Amino acid sequence: MKYDLAIFDLDGTVLDTLEDLSSAVNFALEKHGFPPRTLDEARRFVGNGVANLIARALPEGTPEAERVRVLSDFKARYREHINDRTRPYPGIPELLRALRRAGVRVGINSNKFDQALQNLCRIHFPGLYDIAAGESETTPKKPDPTAAKRMMEAFGASPARTIYIGDSAVDLHTARNAGCDAAWVSWGFRRREEMDDLAGAHCFESVEALQAFLLEE
Repeated sequence: MKYDLAIFDLDGTVLDTLEDLSSAVNFALEKHGFPPRTLDEARRFVGNGVANLIARALPEGTPEAERVRVLSDFKARYREHINDRTRPYPGIPELLRALRRAGVRVGINSNKFDQALQNLCRIHFPGLYDIAAGESETTPKKPDPTAAKRMMEAFGASPARTIYIGDSAVDLHTARNAGCDAAWVSWGFRRREEMDDLAGAHCFESVEALQAFLLEE
């Protein structure tokens, strides 16, 4: 195998979480008298943590105190409905299983708050990953490479033998900041035309193509 460790982003890479995120956003917006956002708008707002998600969903110029209240209601709603429509992308469980069989360590890293990440990983990927880390008081948001570097240290994997896989520019920047290879996948929350810089990244249009690449001798 060319890699000892494969680190995956969560939202838009291994799990389709968009409908549950969008539903919680609109619940919080409408509770405070703001217009709802479309699913496509929510797709474009996701990727830099929930505080940024809500800031983007609110009208420009919304006072900070109001943003805080909307964010709080979003978090409460999302905790209760985090897994209503969330599902793994087709082929992802099989990919993770194949990597584990081949001896490749699997990490999952997200800007989702850590407790939510851990819950979703346990529900959808039991026995299919080695380590998972979300945002917390001790783990900064991506593109800070802290979580990725900790995963490499935990398994003795060098940057040259590690690949970071995601669907957004944030993920590619995280890989670059960690010094490891980067892969971009097309089935997530960002379209190719929305990616301003794919230089140096391996790009994949299907889970099958990604699996073939990762398991190449």
